[in-house]
Amino acid sequence: MDIAAIHSYALSSPIEPHQDRRFHGGTRRLLKRDVVLVVVETADGARGFATAGASSSAMTEYFEGESQGTFADIMEGPVADALESETIESIPEAHELIRDSDVPAGDVTEAISAVDVALHDLRGKEHGVPVYELLAEEYGTEPTLELPLYASAGMYMEPDGFAEQAAVIEDLGFFGYKYRPGIGPDGDRRTVELLDKVLEETEFMLDTHTWWKLGEAYGRETVRELVAYAGKRGAYWVEEPVEPDDYEGYVDLAETGTPLAGGESEESPAGLVELGETGAVSYLQGDVRHHEGFTGCRDAVEYCRGRDVEFVPHNFGTWVGLAANAHLVAAAPEVRLLEYPVFENDPALDAGSVAGMYPFDLAFDVIEGEPDVEDGVLSVSDDPGLGIDVDLDVVEEYPFVDGPWTEFHYDDE
Repeated sequence: MDIAAIHSYALSSPIEPHQDRRFHGGTRRLLKRDVVLVVVETADGARGFATAGASSSAMTEYFEGESQGTFADIMEGPVADALESETIESIPEAHELIRDSDVPAGDVTEAISAVDVALHDLRGKEHGVPVYELLAEEYGTEPTLELPLYASAGMYMEPDGFAEQAAVIEDLGFFGYKYRPGIGPDGDRRTVELLDKVLEETEFMLDTHTWWKLGEAYGRETVRELVAYAGKRGAYWVEEPVEPDDYEGYVDLAETGTPLAGGESEESPAGLVELGETGAVSYLQGDVRHHEGFTGCRDAVEYCRGRDVEFVPHNFGTWVGLAANAHLVAAAPEVRLLEYPVFENDPALDAGSVAGMYPFDLAFDVIEGEPDVEDGVLSVSDDPGLGIDVDLDVVEEYPFVDGPWTEFHYDDE
């Protein structure tokens, strides 16, 4: 492929009015969601697409004041300088060109991720095949095109609210319901108790990154007790119960017998494998948008192959990211489950049938049409590349708004 141009657009999907969500010891304010849309264009006019955006692996956006606008500038600056006018025979060649460029060290992985996904989109279009076929050839697998989904939904609600939302998710046929606790130890226990009672077939998962953002508000012993309690009441997993680099904490909590999940906050593909090697997690959560694309996730997928740890992609962005991670799940060995974030008025879920986390209209509007989701199962498109048509009108419709997408305000400040 002859790379002609790299275009990058920082976009914002406002949350208006702003939403305040109470958690134990403070309030989280939701202002917007940001997305960087990346377009790689070849000399013959073909275009490959990818997205990057706010995630736990890019939390510097509110911890250190970094902006998605800054990342878009990097893509059109040093990344473009490194790749434009280059002929790419194999996609890893682009990785090395970026590593050897002037891209700031903290943005290299994110830049490689976006370029890798876009180049796979281009390669699939070039050969007239979906990305999963390219990946299945590398893995030596037969693609699986019907993917069970778990719904990533509830955020800092009262226990009854979580239970009501979970019941709707079960009615929609999802494999699992993941929610964000952190409303206080008593409320967290009550939520687990209610979900255990309400759900008959759908599994429930706890995404407990709030606990480690609270610092010492809960305390290590309380966290351990809550993890153990969730496991005893049937939680499918407890996700990120300690800070991402606290491997000793993971190992300690694994002794409770509760299945643990983690990995989305790892800063590199090597970090994913290192977390898996602790033996503490049952589910390893890489993401093609943040772990050097399809190429970067391969080591983690192969590490999990034949072991008692399952690769389950993290996915918490737009339908472009959903499509990309879906192709990985379709092709990768022993990988079957995909995260489906539920935002307000999701047209693929019969808008209004379930209360989403918050508005994120850009997540849907960035593509033409919608994913094929029925009874909690995603059917992966067999169209070439990622199988999606990106609507570039979003560049004008969702202008970037500078500043953090979310803020944490603590009661003791």
